[in-house]
Amino acid sequence: MSVGGSVKELKTKEELDHVRQSGAPVILHFWASWCEASKHMDQVFSHLSTDFPHAHFFRVEAEEHPEISEAYSVSAVPFFVFFKDGKAVDTLEGADPSSLANKVAKVAGSVNSGEPAAPASLGMAAGPAILEAVKELAKQSGSSQVNKEVEPGLSDALKKRLQQLLDSHPVMLFMKGTPEEPKCGFSRQVVDILKDEKVEFGSFNILSDNEVREGLKKFSNWPTFPQLYCKGELLGGCDIVIAMHKSGELKDVFRDHGIETVGGSGKSGISESTGLSATLTSRLESLINSSPVMLFMKGKPEEPKCGFSGKVVEILKQGKVDFGSFDILTDEEVRQGLKVYSNWSSYPQLYIKGELIGGSDIVLEMQKSGELKKVLAEKGITVEKENLEDRLKNLITSSPVMLFMKGNPDSPRCGFSSKVVNALKEEGVNFGSFDILTDEEVRQGLKVYSNWPTFPQLYYKGELIGGCDIVMELKDNGELKSTLSE
Repeated sequence: MSVGGSVKELKTKEELDHVRQSGAPVILHFWASWCEASKHMDQVFSHLSTDFPHAHFFRVEAEEHPEISEAYSVSAVPFFVFFKDGKAVDTLEGADPSSLANKVAKVAGSVNSGEPAAPASLGMAAGPAILEAVKELAKQSGSSQVNKEVEPGLSDALKKRLQQLLDSHPVMLFMKGTPEEPKCGFSRQVVDILKDEKVEFGSFNILSDNEVREGLKKFSNWPTFPQLYCKGELLGGCDIVIAMHKSGELKDVFRDHGIETVGGSGKSGISESTGLSATLTSRLESLINSSPVMLFMKGKPEEPKCGFSGKVVEILKQGKVDFGSFDILTDEEVRQGLKVYSNWSSYPQLYIKGELIGGSDIVLEMQKSGELKKVLAEKGITVEKENLEDRLKNLITSSPVMLFMKGNPDSPRCGFSSKVVNALKEEGVNFGSFDILTDEEVRQGLKVYSNWPTFPQLYYKGELIGGCDIVMELKDNGELKSTLSE
């Protein structure tokens, strides 16, 4: 890191507490040596320390001082915390020089006593030296704008793309699959409602683009899909859309926003459009609703007749979910009829409260992301809580090679995790992963379970291999791939 201005290295929380008690403005920069954005922002930080001499500027190496980092919920770098009158009053995540300067000015005052800060129209609240530094940094990042605030965790490019998608149609549905072929029952239900409302709508398959999928959750502050928007404004997910449709409010919203209805045949009800007999349709509906959680599979839970069915059974049992099942190999009429009824051509098929969730791949994905548990809770399905030890065992064995890390393989949140991910990728090793920053119970529990106090932790077939140093040593000795394939 560059050393300039009057930036000091913070070593202990006690040192910070002592300075805070003086009441003077304090700004902390949490950084990491492996993060290029931290290095760029430190140049700005150093200039600011010169321009605001009455404030205290400290660097904190985030991974070296976990007690300080965790006290302020630091999970990504660069990250800044601003103190005034002894209290933390603001934070900033990410490489956003103009926001940093403006936030510093708010807690530390003008550049020189008796003088106003630089005009806000410049995107800065500091002197000419810092403005030049910001312009240079903006030039390096390929942006001519230095005054645009960035949504935490979202790049300018992604934020712009999401906004363009939202604005691409007056009514826009982000869903799993397409309107012609929904990949979950909740998405299908919203599609049916929009057809019943006779409105034209655009759609985006979030299964086809993980960046959009994860970005939209932050952008909208809505954790699940589908998501329905009208004129760029979020209306809500499946349950809200159903309630609005039943009450007539959805029709009012569309009318108030000038959304015109189109000619159509109304709701594409299953029995009207499938050609199935009323008797078979009634039988299928009765089977689907015979249990709150219902699995149509090949074989029985005790004796699955295909690997995909076995996988879904295993997931439900791991989650301690009570479920009913139907062996489609015993009844050809149900087997073929359900394909038409659900517009889903393969088995297994999992239903919750009469709504199709999907097949093996979707259920597995929902389990890993935690979405399955959320859906069950939203639908009022009580799940027997598994104890922590069982949960850790299930996570550790969920993939032959399993990495517990900070962040995910596409976006590691610490240098050690990044090193292990790169080592595994270079060796061509397939691996599962779990972001311990998303679950404090797993994070702390795994330290005790494995008797290993730090992360990342790499496991093979349920056995701990070790952390970053051990993995790198195995790689350097040419033993990593063979160790993970014995």
